[in-house]
Order: sequence, then structure tokens, then C-alpha cells
Amino acid sequence: MRIVFTGGSGKAGKHAIPYLLSQGHQVLNLDLVPLDNPDVYTLKTDLTDSGQVFNAFTSHFKMSEYSLPHPPAKPDAVVHFAAYARNLLVPDSEMFASNVKQTYNVIEAACKLGIKKVIIASSETVYGVCFTQGESDYHSFPLEEDTYDCDPEDSYATSKLCGERIARSFARRFKGTDIYAFRIGNVIEPHEYALNFPKYLADPPSRKRNAWSYIDARDLGKLCHCAFLKNGLGFQVFNATNNTITLREKTKDFLAKESPNVEITRELEDFEAPLTNMKARKVLGFEEEHNWRDYVHEK
Repeated sequence: MRIVFTGGSGKAGKHAIPYLLSQGHQVLNLDLVPLDNPDVYTLKTDLTDSGQVFNAFTSHFKMSEYSLPHPPAKPDAVVHFAAYARNLLVPDSEMFASNVKQTYNVIEAACKLGIKKVIIASSETVYGVCFTQGESDYHSFPLEEDTYDCDPEDSYATSKLCGERIARSFARRFKGTDIYAFRIGNVIEPHEYALNFPKYLADPPSRKRNAWSYIDARDLGKLCHCAFLKNGLGFQVFNATNNTITLREKTKDFLAKESPNVEITRELEDFEAPLTNMKARKVLGFEEEHNWRDYVHEK
């Protein structure tokens, strides 16, 4: 497939894209800074400019495509990961406006150009605890996409919920177009297992804002690939996380101790991530390849 990937030079994209290449896909990266990958061309694109987005989506993927007898075909799919990645990078008003405008422009261009598969990056923050002011509890466990009442209080998470609503409206208008929103958990790069996980294990309360969950950046690429292969779902939301809690303790036992007043709405797998990927496993056929336990060995 021909994939346009926005924000591919970022923390998640630089690991997700190699996985997509390994599956035989061609990728064009839209970003403001180059991706250090000789197999991927980066087209510098301001995604807040609708004209640039439409033009980039009809671009060549590399210089060698000028030797083709005709212009290349339109992309088969778009993955939209570009955004301000959290609060306090720029003032809240700029972050919110930019994130929402980028997402609108990407989805509008894809739909109006007839691209039938769009994946957008939403966030774990929409569940309302990650960037809350002070202490806050989740409403229930596990955090499930289609039943949880998302009510964040911060501007970043609200921008991501706005993106989900934009996606839903365009999927309704453009019948036959699949737009899947990934509520991405705490992204872990390969080198971060040794760097971060000993701290996570030693201080479980520090992981509450991430719901004691994570997504390996490479597995995020695999989840995108799984989404490319599953058609006909229209608008859907999927938690983008790995399978298991970032603790040695069983999930149910830990939550009973750490969050005794939070309802457990169904039986949990022994080590299931509270920000569960059960829907992605069942609907998209996702199977993780990088469980943190394979990389973190206590002395």
C-alpha cells in the first residue's frame, strides 16, 4: 500500500514506519523535520494549511517516481500522527487550535480525494486523569473505548476528543471510508525499557496517569498494519496499548489496593493493562510482539 504518514519523524513514527516498510508498504512522511531513514522521503508540510495538505496527498513519494510513464496513484491510506504531543510545548490556545486544524485538514483531504482508510492519533489523555489538576480517579476499570465517559479537563485531551468527533462526522458523510482513532498510550521506544521500567516497578503510583499501561512504538506500527487489513468498520476508536500492566502484580489485586473505590466492570485477565487493548485484539487481530517483561530483568 501507498501510505502517507504525518509526523513520522516523531517518537512514535520513527519506529512505526520501519515496521510498515517491513510489511512491503511504501511511505511518504509529512513533517517539518526529516526522518533519518533512507527509504522514506520527508515532504516538509504545514498541516494547518489545507492547500498544502491536499497537495501533499497527491505528491510523488520519491524523486524516482518521475521516471514512471504516468503520475503515481493516490495513497491507499493516511496515518495522522502529527501534532503538538502534549501541553506546555506552546500556549494552550495555540496547541488546541493547531491540533484540531491539522486533524480536520488531514481527514477532509483524505475523504475528498477518495482515500478510504484513515488512522488518526487520539490519546490516553481523553480518559481524564493523565493531565488532570491534582489527584483524580478513573470512573471504572478497564478503560474501554465504547463505554467510558471521557471527560478530560485539559486542552490537549480536549483537542484529541475534537479530532475523534471530526473523524466520526466525516466517516458518516463519506460512506465506505474507514476512519480509526487510536487512543495511544504511553509510547515506549526500545531503549526506554532499561531506562524507565525499573523506576515504574519501584514506584507504581507514578504510573497512575498512564493507567499503568504503555505501547511499544514498534507495536504501534503493527497496529497500523492490522488496521489497514480490516475494512468496512466506518468510524471506530481503539486503545493503542500493549497487553499487560506495567507491574509484576496481577491487575485485579493491584487495582483493589491502589484504587479501591473504582468499579471493575468485567473480569480482567491476570495481567491485563487497565487501558485495555482487548478491542484491538478482537476486532483488528492485533498481537503484540514486544512485551516489556522480555526486556526488563530484575537483578
